[in-house]
Amino acid sequence: QVQLVESGGGSVQAGGSLRLSCAASAYIYSSYCMGWFRQAPGKEREFVSSITTNGITNYADSVKGRFTISRDNAKHTVYLQMNSLKPEDTAMYYCAARFAFCPAVAGDFAYWGQGTQVTVSS
Repeated sequence: QVQLVESGGGSVQAGGSLRLSCAASAYIYSSYCMGWFRQAPGKEREFVSSITTNGITNYADSVKGRFTISRDNAKHTVYLQMNSLKPEDTAMYYCAARFAFCPAVAGDFAYWGQGTQVTVSS
């Protein structure tokens, strides 16, 4: 019913940048909160950022000032611009969707992409 496909991950040096993309099903995109989460080995899935249907954003404290979430409704795509990357940003990054509301808890999101790996080396 809902399909999310992430792309844009890779390996970069500390201080570098990456831009993640999440293409969403066109028929549900405009009614859904979109979020980014990440999970490193041995750690719980962590909230990174979210954006509401009308463009209100939220960020984890650890990424404020470095990451920017945006959405292009015409393209049914959500982006995560990641600047000044640090080794601790290394994780599998997942795009997620939830109807209407926009929480910061992974368990509240019903739909998930397959993930894209981000690796930051020092």
